[in-house]
Amino acid sequence: MSGRAAYQQSGGILGGNHAECIETVRKTELPQCVVELSDEYDRRVGDRDRFLWKWIHNLFDAFTLPCVPSADLEEVKTTKTVFTMYITVLDDLADHFGDEETFEQARRLPHAPESVRYDAPGVDTDILRFAEKLWTRVKGRLTDAPCYEARRDVFQFDVRQALNAMDYARVLNDNREIANLAESRHHGPFNMVMFPYAGIDLMWTPDFDETELGQLRSLLMDLQKMARIGNWVTTWERELYEDDYTAGVVVEALERDIVTTDDDPERAIAAIRENGVADRFEEEWESRYRDALGERYDIESFDVARLVRGMRTVMEHHVASYGQK
Repeated sequence: MSGRAAYQQSGGILGGNHAECIETVRKTELPQCVVELSDEYDRRVGDRDRFLWKWIHNLFDAFTLPCVPSADLEEVKTTKTVFTMYITVLDDLADHFGDEETFEQARRLPHAPESVRYDAPGVDTDILRFAEKLWTRVKGRLTDAPCYEARRDVFQFDVRQALNAMDYARVLNDNREIANLAESRHHGPFNMVMFPYAGIDLMWTPDFDETELGQLRSLLMDLQKMARIGNWVTTWERELYEDDYTAGVVVEALERDIVTTDDDPERAIAAIRENGVADRFEEEWESRYRDALGERYDIESFDVARLVRGMRTVMEHHVASYGQK
């Protein structure tokens, strides 16, 4: 048994019939600006099923901070979906294309646009121009938000953290001998961009209590670790076939000498399953979920339990969409 069928029969959070979840995603209507950018993405970067953009746009209902004013929710969701496109372009450059030159220029767009060199050696100008267009759209929407100036500094830092996590994945794939679970657990969760997502939410939330920002970030640290595990346990098989060794499931298997980077994907997948590596990550997700629900975060600006429960919805979407994004 392999792929999605194996997950659906594995029990726990990964068990059950997810057809209804998939149908909800497929019926999601994207804003027209996202549809147009999706078409351009396919022309300039690479063909991606529109399912991916529907998947994340639909999921924002589950883990957008509950304090975002309902009147601004659609604007926030659209902004975050376009931001996701920008992040995905950078992830494609770093992870799939191994294009260090274009990635290095595109990562400067949010914080040092004046230093971007379109004529730098090895740069794919077409992709870089598209990344610039996406970031310009994001910034244009953010500058209209009521709290943009107040939140901008922290948001830009959080974006840099996410881009650095992508760069680590690129370096790891080019230098697999450095693979270790401690670093994967440290860098990997920032690739889930939960901090920038929350930063966008806060730009539209003037009533958020500033004194709770530290506790919010502590909560986000916990939640993004769960999000990363959800991604790891539902993508590691595909990534092995793509010669990508960054998933925590695979890194642990390497660290425990269960597999080597010379193994063919089928042999590696069989060995990882036989040793229950992914199962332990799934158990860890459940443990972290229970802990987060039981933790007393000092936050009154929104219902913390509602946001934590949204992470189960995120996990269910990860599993239901196995092999489709």
